[in-house]
Amino acid sequence: MKIAITAKGDNLDAEVDPRFGRCQYFVIVDSETMEFEALPNESASAMGGAGPQAVQFISKHGAEAIITGNLGPNASQAINASGIKAFTGAGGTSVREALELQKNGKLQESSSATVGSHAGMK
Repeated sequence: MKIAITAKGDNLDAEVDPRFGRCQYFVIVDSETMEFEALPNESASAMGGAGPQAVQFISKHGAEAIITGNLGPNASQAINASGIKAFTGAGGTSVREALELQKNGKLQESSSATVGSHAGMK
Protein backbone atom coordinates (compact mmCIF):
# COMPACT_ATOMS: atom_id res chain seq x y z
CA MET A 1 0.00 0.00 0.00
CA LYS A 2 1.24 3.49 -0.81
CA ILE A 3 1.05 5.70 2.27
CA ALA A 4 1.62 9.48 2.26
CA ILE A 5 3.20 10.67 5.50
CA THR A 6 3.37 14.36 6.34
CA ALA A 7 6.96 15.32 7.04
CA LYS A 8 9.29 18.20 7.86
CA GLY A 9 11.99 16.75 5.59
CA ASP A 10 12.50 14.65 2.49
CA ASN A 11 13.47 11.21 3.82
CA LEU A 12 12.36 8.34 6.07
CA ASP A 13 14.19 9.78 9.08
CA ALA A 14 12.52 13.19 8.81
CA GLU A 15 10.23 14.26 11.65
CA VAL A 16 6.51 13.86 11.04
CA ASP A 17 4.83 17.22 10.41
CA PRO A 18 1.65 17.33 12.54
CA ARG A 19 -0.08 19.49 9.90
CA PHE A 20 -1.68 17.90 6.86
CA GLY A 21 -2.59 20.60 4.34
CA ARG A 22 0.36 22.81 5.20
CA CYS A 23 3.05 20.20 5.87
CA GLN A 24 6.43 20.78 4.25
CA TYR A 25 6.68 17.42 2.45
CA PHE A 26 4.72 14.30 1.70
CA VAL A 27 6.90 11.20 1.90
CA ILE A 28 5.01 8.56 -0.06
CA VAL A 29 6.13 5.10 1.01
CA ASP A 30 5.32 1.69 -0.40
CA SER A 31 4.65 -0.06 2.92
CA GLU A 32 5.74 -3.45 1.54
CA THR A 33 9.04 -2.51 -0.13
CA MET A 34 9.85 0.69 1.83
CA GLU A 35 10.62 2.44 -1.47
CA PHE A 36 9.67 6.08 -1.19
CA GLU A 37 9.52 9.42 -2.91
CA ALA A 38 9.54 12.75 -1.09
CA LEU A 39 7.48 15.52 -2.65
CA PRO A 40 7.35 19.14 -1.53
CA ASN A 41 3.79 20.04 -0.60
CA GLU A 42 2.59 22.39 -3.34
CA SER A 43 -0.36 23.60 -1.23
CA ALA A 44 1.66 24.53 1.88
CA SER A 45 1.47 28.25 1.12
CA ALA A 46 -1.99 28.30 -0.49
CA MET A 47 -4.21 31.22 0.47
CA GLY A 48 -7.05 28.81 1.21
CA GLY A 49 -8.13 25.23 0.59
CA ALA A 50 -4.74 23.74 1.42
CA GLY A 51 -6.26 20.53 2.83
CA PRO A 52 -8.40 19.61 -0.19
CA GLN A 53 -5.56 20.60 -2.56
CA ALA A 54 -3.19 18.33 -0.62
CA VAL A 55 -5.66 15.44 -0.90
CA GLN A 56 -5.78 15.88 -4.69
CA PHE A 57 -1.98 16.03 -4.81
CA ILE A 58 -1.36 12.80 -2.88
CA SER A 59 -4.20 11.04 -4.68
CA LYS A 60 -2.56 11.96 -8.00
CA HIS A 61 0.61 10.30 -6.72
CA GLY A 62 -1.17 7.04 -5.88
CA ALA A 63 -1.51 7.34 -2.09
CA GLU A 64 -4.08 4.96 -0.61
CA ALA A 65 -3.65 6.18 2.97
CA ILE A 66 -2.17 9.08 4.90
CA ILE A 67 -0.42 9.36 8.23
CA THR A 68 -0.38 12.76 9.90
CA GLY A 69 -0.78 14.47 13.23
CA ASN A 70 -4.07 16.27 12.64
CA LEU A 71 -6.75 16.87 10.03
CA GLY A 72 -8.88 19.96 9.60
CA PRO A 73 -12.53 19.77 8.58
CA ASN A 74 -12.00 20.51 4.86
CA ALA A 75 -9.14 18.03 4.54
CA SER A 76 -11.13 15.39 6.40
CA GLN A 77 -14.10 15.87 4.08
CA ALA A 78 -11.89 15.64 0.99
CA ILE A 79 -10.16 12.50 2.30
CA ASN A 80 -13.50 10.82 3.00
CA ALA A 81 -14.72 11.69 -0.50
CA SER A 82 -11.53 10.32 -2.08
CA GLY A 83 -11.64 6.95 -0.32
CA ILE A 84 -8.15 7.43 1.11
CA LYS A 85 -7.69 6.09 4.65
CA ALA A 86 -6.43 8.57 7.24
CA PHE A 87 -4.41 7.79 10.36
CA THR A 88 -3.89 10.60 12.85
CA GLY A 89 -1.98 11.11 16.07
CA ALA A 90 1.51 10.81 14.58
CA GLY A 91 3.87 13.48 15.82
CA GLY A 92 7.28 13.91 17.37
CA THR A 93 8.50 10.82 15.59
CA SER A 94 10.18 9.99 12.30
CA VAL A 95 8.40 8.98 9.10
CA ARG A 96 9.83 5.48 9.49
CA GLU A 97 8.59 5.20 13.11
CA ALA A 98 5.14 6.54 12.17
CA LEU A 99 4.84 3.88 9.50
CA GLU A 100 5.71 1.19 12.07
CA LEU A 101 3.12 2.61 14.48
CA GLN A 102 0.49 2.37 11.73
CA LYS A 103 1.52 -1.18 10.80
CA ASN A 104 1.20 -2.20 14.47
CA GLY A 105 -2.25 -0.63 14.85
CA LYS A 106 -1.05 2.13 17.20
CA LEU A 107 -2.42 5.06 15.18
CA GLN A 108 -6.10 5.90 15.13
CA GLU A 109 -7.93 5.64 11.82
CA SER A 110 -9.82 8.88 11.52
CA SER A 111 -12.94 9.73 9.54
CA SER A 112 -13.45 13.22 10.97
CA ALA A 113 -11.48 16.36 11.71
CA THR A 114 -9.15 16.36 14.72
CA VAL A 115 -8.66 20.16 14.78
CA GLY A 116 -10.70 23.19 13.78
CA SER A 117 -10.49 25.18 10.56
CA HIS A 118 -7.21 26.96 9.82
CA ALA A 119 -5.33 25.20 12.65
CA GLY A 120 -2.31 24.57 10.39
CA MET A 121 -1.83 28.29 9.82
CA LYS A 122 -0.98 29.03 13.45
